[in-house]
Amino acid sequence: MNQPRRLAQGGLVDRGEPLRFVFDGRELEGYAGDTLASALLANGISVVNRSIKLHRPRGIVGHGPEEPNALLQIDRGAVTLPDRRATQTELYDGLEARPAVGRPERDPGAAMGALSPFMPAGFYYKTFMSPQGWWERYEQVIRPAAGFGYAPDGPDPDVYDRRNAHCDVLVAGGGPAGLQAALTAARAGARVILADEQACFGGHLLASRAQIGDAHAADWVARAVAELADMPEVTLLPRTAVFGNYDHGFAGLVERLNDHLPPGERAGPRERYWRVRARQMVIAAGAIERPIVFGNNDRPGVMTASAVTTYIRRYGVCPGQRAVVFANNDSAYAAVEALQGAGASVVVADAREEGSGVALAARAAGVDVRLGSAVLSAHGRKHVTAATIGDLARQGQQRVPCDLIAVSGGWNPAVHLHSHIRGPLRFDHDLATLLPAAGPEHVRSAGAADGVFSLAEVLANGAEAGATAAAALGFEPAMAETPSVHDDDPAPGALRVLWRAPAPSAGKLPAFVDLQNDVKTSDLELAVREGYRSIEHVKRYSIMGFGTDQGRLGNIVGSGIVAELLGENVEAVGTTTFRPAWTPVTYGALVGEELGALFQPERTTPMHDWHVARGALFEDVGQWKRAWYYPQAGESMDEAVRRECLATQRGIGALDYSTLGKIDIQGPDAVTLLERVYTNNWRRLAVGRCRYGIMLDENGTVLDDGVTARLGEHHYLMYTTTGGAATVMGWLERWLQTEWPELDVYLTSVTDQWAIMSLAGPYSRDLLRDLGTDIDLDPQAFPFMAVREGHVAGVPARVQRASFSGELTFEISVPADHGLFLWEGAFALGERYGITPYGTEAMHVLRAEMGFIIVGQDTDGAVSPLDLGMQGVISDRKDCLGKRSLSRPDFRRDDRPQLVGLTPDDPEVVVPEGAQLVHDPDQSTPVPLEGWVTSSYYGARIGHSFALAMVNGGRARHGERLTAWDLDAGPIAVTVTAPSFYQPPQE
Repeated sequence: MNQPRRLAQGGLVDRGEPLRFVFDGRELEGYAGDTLASALLANGISVVNRSIKLHRPRGIVGHGPEEPNALLQIDRGAVTLPDRRATQTELYDGLEARPAVGRPERDPGAAMGALSPFMPAGFYYKTFMSPQGWWERYEQVIRPAAGFGYAPDGPDPDVYDRRNAHCDVLVAGGGPAGLQAALTAARAGARVILADEQACFGGHLLASRAQIGDAHAADWVARAVAELADMPEVTLLPRTAVFGNYDHGFAGLVERLNDHLPPGERAGPRERYWRVRARQMVIAAGAIERPIVFGNNDRPGVMTASAVTTYIRRYGVCPGQRAVVFANNDSAYAAVEALQGAGASVVVADAREEGSGVALAARAAGVDVRLGSAVLSAHGRKHVTAATIGDLARQGQQRVPCDLIAVSGGWNPAVHLHSHIRGPLRFDHDLATLLPAAGPEHVRSAGAADGVFSLAEVLANGAEAGATAAAALGFEPAMAETPSVHDDDPAPGALRVLWRAPAPSAGKLPAFVDLQNDVKTSDLELAVREGYRSIEHVKRYSIMGFGTDQGRLGNIVGSGIVAELLGENVEAVGTTTFRPAWTPVTYGALVGEELGALFQPERTTPMHDWHVARGALFEDVGQWKRAWYYPQAGESMDEAVRRECLATQRGIGALDYSTLGKIDIQGPDAVTLLERVYTNNWRRLAVGRCRYGIMLDENGTVLDDGVTARLGEHHYLMYTTTGGAATVMGWLERWLQTEWPELDVYLTSVTDQWAIMSLAGPYSRDLLRDLGTDIDLDPQAFPFMAVREGHVAGVPARVQRASFSGELTFEISVPADHGLFLWEGAFALGERYGITPYGTEAMHVLRAEMGFIIVGQDTDGAVSPLDLGMQGVISDRKDCLGKRSLSRPDFRRDDRPQLVGLTPDDPEVVVPEGAQLVHDPDQSTPVPLEGWVTSSYYGARIGHSFALAMVNGGRARHGERLTAWDLDAGPIAVTVTAPSFYQPPQE
């Protein structure tokens, strides 16, 4: 196949191994060693994608993680990967890629470009706010157009691995500085992990003509890698991105294991997530060449100068034959040399008035170098056809035919990993960029990431970083002499700070600061005109640096332009925050093997299979599978729940209560702990008795509630809500371990050790006697809120009288292994009493009829016990966690939301939970909200629907009429009542 841009020789690709691939339906060919980007360029593919907002044609700009345009959809079906940078995707036989946005050649969405004057920064905020009723229409248009690419259309068939590792020195980046740092630390005896996101170590040396010692740059890399590979304490991780740097030496890495292979040849995990604890870290992530902004600078064929050099030297691909190089520093002259070597003609627009030695040498060698000049605009639509070059002194301009514009506006060290741990940055005026300043003692930057660009200095700097890291750990590194270096590629040298070129005299053309998000200089100008001064605010208003780009190319340039607009220096403006992940990470890698049932353990009670056999439907509560309701043939959910509620009132209802959190508390100071965490008194609770308690957080809001039983002098059993068990256990341990270590008390979670069967209803005592027990069940011997130990059905048991339904209730706890035996025995003997299993939905109805709350449903992070009308459980004789917060004036306001009941005018209508309460929903002005519905059911025992709600000043508003308003149900008339609807029968 023809590869029109492929050079006849040169590069590190294997021309003896051709690879076929498909792009946008076209079958093409590349070579082993290509990236998808280099193969596309070799085939003369100019437009690889469309911009996300304006659908302008976009081509390849960079050669690494900085690439903003070539975000492609790779493969199809369940294994497809969206948003993959073509510059980081290794070519393999059979690879299929397509644009993530629109069509390269004929894209109907390109009409959006004509509307760009009407869609400036802030357009979405201002346009889609009104009219309110139109939002659903807007959404139908916006959602299909949003994002890059498509999610997989089925479950991911691949597997992912996870590994934990510890090392002395983690080196992030395998270029010259990283290799030298790793060699120095490893030779000193340190355990080293060297990671680089490319397939091969070496960084820019793979596209360098430098001589290091007696070896060519690529040969020096091969020797260094071979030496490291022979060291048993060194782990080499190519194809591995260090995507996040966190506190305490923790780093996140993702290794790509087989993405570079054809799908049919892949075996084992696709990716591996490394969680690394490093005592020292060397960041050698290199630097990113930044662009200079000019008119139509997003046209395909506009690239960074270093990308042009890399494609020519490393991949044997020349992106153009008539090139304009636009630069403000010396490093771009490497691209000039590479282009000339590939047979291309070159015109240089050097923004510096006085030529550097490198620029003057190029002019002397016959290169058309125009000092004090800039590219003002690019021409062409689907590819560059010409560039307008103008004198920065505004004395004239010329249109120069070309098919490539290579741009170099300086270099930005990759400070992202340094910034992840809030490492400070400093502005370097010579380089016009941000450099890492002194940060955490265990992190240091090296090479270009530290603002060092001369190859000899990079190697020395890397060796110093490796030695310093090793020495900090007690090793004695031997500082080997840095090898001699001969490198014809110039370092940046002195530059002229230039963020954007002047607008051409032909008119104002769109000039893009952020190519990935279609952010133009005009958007930044508008943000400043509208009053934004903070660069973080400008970012959010303009969306500069959003998405997968993380501001690699545009953010420093954007800060420079904003500084010019504000008349300030760049240091004062600063830059936006760099956050993990440095490079996109798949969910598969982060999740690993924790999929399906392994994602979160499904906890089931000993009676679970019985529930399944009886047709129960389940709901997830915390990690537990709880029986929701038990539909019989032809029953709806509402019918089944009403039947279960009435059976509990008239006969016996059996509830599997095993999921309740249970914390065994023992020790001489057990009661002191209870006094400190509960609002009520516990010292006078007798052995064999239970008490209800509310637990608050430091802010005075309800954290959890439950019953605690006293089993012995220093022995208590605390019951928590099912979903709150882990939270309460962690809460208690936190205070015991950090604030009250002097307390002699021990906590043990025994949730799984006990199965609980709750028998509720008028015949529950009779059934318990039929089961056989040595516990005296007489009401005088076994009163309400008492606990007794003995045997039930021949099994050691603990029986507790506490009711969450209002009916006579016995909660029978037995060792978990005996739970199913007890349950089946009860149902065998309970048929004559009409025993009926009931689930969590019926339980909620029964408790709500009594006015009992569910923490997390009837409460949120702002509700206090005062709001719930529970002043009676707050002792005035002692202190406890959160109590002092209750004295704040805000908690004492009479108009705070308070728990009330609601009865709808129509007794058959169930108000939707979450419905808002108002006086008049038809008001034309904004409607004041009076509260919201927290729980709502049809009460079979009371014969009508009802609800619990939080209403502003609700306790003083009983009898008042309000309207519950829901988007789907519309207005429902209700009356405010007390929150209790059912009077339990007396024994």
